[in-house]
Amino acid sequence: MAERTIELTVNGEARTVVVEDRTTLADALREQCHLTGTHLGCEHGVCGACTVLLDGEAVRSCLLFAVQAAGSEVTTIEGLSPADGSLTTVQEAFRECHGLQCGFCTPGFVVSVTAFLAENPTPTDEEIREALSGNLCRCTGYQGIIKAVRLAAERLQPANAT
Repeated sequence: MAERTIELTVNGEARTVVVEDRTTLADALREQCHLTGTHLGCEHGVCGACTVLLDGEAVRSCLLFAVQAAGSEVTTIEGLSPADGSLTTVQEAFRECHGLQCGFCTPGFVVSVTAFLAENPTPTDEEIREALSGNLCRCTGYQGIIKAVRLAAERLQPANAT
């Protein structure tokens, strides 16, 4: 199998990784970059557990080959957190609203919600549900997650920023 050396920026850090042509971005992040917050669930792009930001857009990293991300900026769940280890507004809202249970799907939800709120800072409940439809959770029943998105959206409004 052919191997390629690719360069990409992961969480603000230039990285050079050697991957086979068939290596997914998810596998490269987990195995080459040792960023295990990107979870693999279905490996078919259905569950959303592997969601990362690719040049600022939420994508399923299990559906992309690592070579497709060459030269791009990739942000994983680890890259969202401030350097001091504190929680982001979205992460804090998930904690406060009990928007997580086992935690397996949480990184994908947090990355997806972060991208969604950047594009739609004042979503309706219908828009929230639509935005979350690409992420699956087997534990929470979604009500805490929806509540968390509402709370994060409210807190991210400029008038409410602290």
